[in-house]
Amino acid sequence: MFIDTRKVENDSIIKTTVCIIGGGVAGITLALQLEKMGIDACLLESGGFAPDDDTRDLYRGEGAGLPYNFADGCRGRFFGGSSNCWGGWCRPLDPWDFEKRDWISHSGWPFGLKELTPFYERTHDLLKLGPNNFEPAFWEGAIARRDVRRVPLVTGKVRDTISQFSPPARFGKLYRDKLAQSQRIRVFIYANAVNIDTDKSAGTVSQVQVATLSGRKMSVSAKMFVLSTGGIENARLLLASNKVQAAGLGNGNDLVGRFFMDHPRLQSGSIRFKKEWSRNKLYDIKYHYMNSAVAAHGTHIASQFALLPEVLKQERLLNARVWFSSVFPGEGSEGAQALFRCKQALLKKEQAGWRLGDDLVKMALNPLDTFGYGFTRVFQPRSLIRDVKFQIIVEPEPNPDSRVSLSATQTDQLGMRRVKVNWQLTTGVQRTLDRTLAIVADDLQRSGVADVRLDPVIEGGDWPPHLEKEGTWHHMGTTRMHESPKYGVVDADCRVHGMTNLFVAGSSVFPTAGANFPTITIVALTLRLSEHMATELNKVKMDFSTRAPSVAML
Repeated sequence: MFIDTRKVENDSIIKTTVCIIGGGVAGITLALQLEKMGIDACLLESGGFAPDDDTRDLYRGEGAGLPYNFADGCRGRFFGGSSNCWGGWCRPLDPWDFEKRDWISHSGWPFGLKELTPFYERTHDLLKLGPNNFEPAFWEGAIARRDVRRVPLVTGKVRDTISQFSPPARFGKLYRDKLAQSQRIRVFIYANAVNIDTDKSAGTVSQVQVATLSGRKMSVSAKMFVLSTGGIENARLLLASNKVQAAGLGNGNDLVGRFFMDHPRLQSGSIRFKKEWSRNKLYDIKYHYMNSAVAAHGTHIASQFALLPEVLKQERLLNARVWFSSVFPGEGSEGAQALFRCKQALLKKEQAGWRLGDDLVKMALNPLDTFGYGFTRVFQPRSLIRDVKFQIIVEPEPNPDSRVSLSATQTDQLGMRRVKVNWQLTTGVQRTLDRTLAIVADDLQRSGVADVRLDPVIEGGDWPPHLEKEGTWHHMGTTRMHESPKYGVVDADCRVHGMTNLFVAGSSVFPTAGANFPTITIVALTLRLSEHMATELNKVKMDFSTRAPSVAML
């Protein structure tokens, strides 16, 4: 059921078994699983069922390091969280993403891909994906079109990979009715967690303090608490909960907020295809993104290039994904950008401040650019393509100096200190970008697919001005997972080190990020966490039921 916290009696104490803080992908996934398991829970969502600027403002803060937009448009602070603005890309991490790689500092997960494999399989239903198959040959055969073909790769250094697209699943809309009908799950909207209270040793959470923007307050008492507010806000709430430990909860080794990661994204180079490959849609984001021509089994797919693991080891590179991006007439103009935003609106993507009327005016004032971009996007005449570039996302190297901290001067409407996000990237990321593109370009030329002109290398220099300032909106790493509290905030079960009943869900626990899209891994990890929590709760219940009655109990 849903409850408007603004109408709850002031200073109420809500009692439940599990308190979930955050109503995004991880929080909703966990709530759905607990409901199936017959476990009572309450879920705290900061916003309502639609975006509003007062709630959105709580995300805003200071930027440092590389230019970086981490608030408006790249996260959604209403029911469904960032699923309200994601693009739907899904692919599990590669096996080597979990491994300790001696050329990558702070790499390695406490477990390997095998641990997550059964949970990855279960994500397909929640995310509305197709068959649990990511083999390129399977999808090429299923699509069976001449303009959707795999390119020959001849150097033995490059492989092609498949990503599936979720519709995309907007969790807040998709699962709203199910949670509304639940008798075990209470969803409190407009409920902002402002502090996590603990006992005197900061070893056990007692309750969470909740406030609304209207001034109403309440608290939630539970046996277990799960923080699932995103890669930035998870760290923020732990740091802000400093009444017992001055540095914040779970921060005894100054790790909370450090190792902030996002996938840097760049366009680079210039590609001239040979005639027989000039109309291939499989690898070009302008043609494979949600294109019915690049779909089978009711699922849209896309293909990207990546280097083989032995090449990554030999070259001492991070992981990366590469695909093509055609440049259309009018690209980058106000008219084209307005048309693109209208398409995103049709996909029900949240776009802060977007107004249809404003974009209709921009398109009317730029008719040639708007028509050229739209006509080329719909009818795909290759003769109008101005250029084709590589688009690449690179695995960020874990870096303790890339971090989320609390602002020293700014507070929000609830009196909480705003965040300060200092996004930094290493020279290893630069080298990976240079070498990956060079190796892929060499393969395309040797196979006779295309002639390629590469941009100047960037290793050792400044990042180019066209580095996408929002990265890919993948906020990761700030409560990283490690077996030891010296190197991680949570353990292999996502429990905060040194605490009995506080867990963290979401991509903030990723020790490394790979070069894939995090949502499917967030869901897999949350499914795994739900089973662990259910086992622990059942164990406590069994221990209690088999214990001999004491005098006090009698």
